[in-house]
Amino acid sequence: MDNQQIARAILAAVGLENITEAYNCMTRLRLRVTNVIVTKEELKKITGVKGVICNDGEIQIVLGPGKAEGVAGECERLLAEQENSETVSDLPAAVSAEPAAEVSAERVSDVPAVKADTSGSSAVELEVRKPDVKQQPKNKIGDGKELHAEFKKKNSRSLLKRLLLRIGHIFVPLIPAFIGCGLLTGLVTLLLKISPDLAGNTYIQYLKLAGGSIFMVLNAFIGLYACKEFGGTPALGGAMAALLSAPGLAEITFMGSQLLPGRGGVFAALLAGAATAFIETRLRKRIPESVSLFLTPLVTFTVVSLAGLFVFQPLGGFLSDVLGYYTVHTIQTGGAVTGFVIGGIFLPVVMVGVHHGLTPIHADMLASMGMTILLPIAAMAGCGQVGASFAVYLKSKNKFLRRTVLSSLPVGMLGIGEPLIYGVTLPLGKPFVGACIGGAFGGAWQAYHGIGSYALGISGIPLAAATNNMLLYLCGVFIAYLAGFIATWLLGFDDPPEEE
Repeated sequence: MDNQQIARAILAAVGLENITEAYNCMTRLRLRVTNVIVTKEELKKITGVKGVICNDGEIQIVLGPGKAEGVAGECERLLAEQENSETVSDLPAAVSAEPAAEVSAERVSDVPAVKADTSGSSAVELEVRKPDVKQQPKNKIGDGKELHAEFKKKNSRSLLKRLLLRIGHIFVPLIPAFIGCGLLTGLVTLLLKISPDLAGNTYIQYLKLAGGSIFMVLNAFIGLYACKEFGGTPALGGAMAALLSAPGLAEITFMGSQLLPGRGGVFAALLAGAATAFIETRLRKRIPESVSLFLTPLVTFTVVSLAGLFVFQPLGGFLSDVLGYYTVHTIQTGGAVTGFVIGGIFLPVVMVGVHHGLTPIHADMLASMGMTILLPIAAMAGCGQVGASFAVYLKSKNKFLRRTVLSSLPVGMLGIGEPLIYGVTLPLGKPFVGACIGGAFGGAWQAYHGIGSYALGISGIPLAAATNNMLLYLCGVFIAYLAGFIATWLLGFDDPPEEE
């Protein structure tokens, strides 16, 4: 199936009218939905889908690097066409009957009906049906307190998860810039270690400057995407966050103290962008349309700029200091023990799709320290999974499972772990535990040696080029491979029988 066919099959299963936005990260198509009315099993039947994560208001579909971007582009195009058409049946496309056949029988009515014409092309008609809402049974008398407590507990977990997902939405578009700049910085640093005399070379100086370019505009980008995420005008959020980092602040004295450009860093920019959206959206509801074009931006920027001085910079600085200090302090003082815990639990964090919620901590450490010592530890989770999957390959007699492992191992070694998570270790159970054990041992090594990364968004072997000690990092990768392999071999697993 090509990207368009996969996109059509996914949209048919999820429901076009149910989707508000389609975008992607490195390996996943992410659909924002008003309701999760499709099951994971239905989506997994679509060719090319390696895994599915359903969160509150969002469905993450694991497709792999490159494929996720292509399918997301097709989804965006189809959704745009849907908005511009009066009926869903006006969507043009050419698609074989195969995608429709792969969606389960329970949702046959929601699947594109394919009609072949004499020219050899097909026309797709999508019948959108709203999900049946079943009436919930009434609560029994006397169980009100228990239900209320359960609701509060579930809602608090849901709120935290939604917050982490929103933070991920803000930082996902920045990851390619972090990767490019981080790898370039790492390679230039390595080159200067090999030949220190090149430090005065014009080209090296320029490339070193290019490697840090993302941090020159980082706060503005964060403010822009934060404002967009919360429904405001992106340019207003970007301008507001840029103000907090303006060099001219150093020339201003306020209440006897000199202002500090960039104080609060990433967290101040996040707060400024979110506050800009909050105030702007409410002003637009109250200010008459005839003057809203002028008054709304003026009042918003005036209010938020003053709040930035009194609230966002101090609060952002506090958050940055606390989170940065305790993260670094915990890793440095806890050493191998801290690394063992972080490396061991990070794979489940990736599995539920909230790992991008940690990006502000990475970004703040990069901006303040020049590198993040958290990423190399977290990257060991994927390395442990490579070792666990190799043990499965050697121990299993199932030809299909062995082929799955063999096809997924190369991308796993390059830091793309989802094919191995959803195709190998998680379905088998015990190998997933073995992978976590491998990540724990690798994380312990990285934390003990204080390995740092100049980049974000990559892991596995490629991350070595962006670390402060390539050889020690690769030793940790090998340790995670070996520990994951041994743990999985000893734990064993139920080898699935061959399908007839």
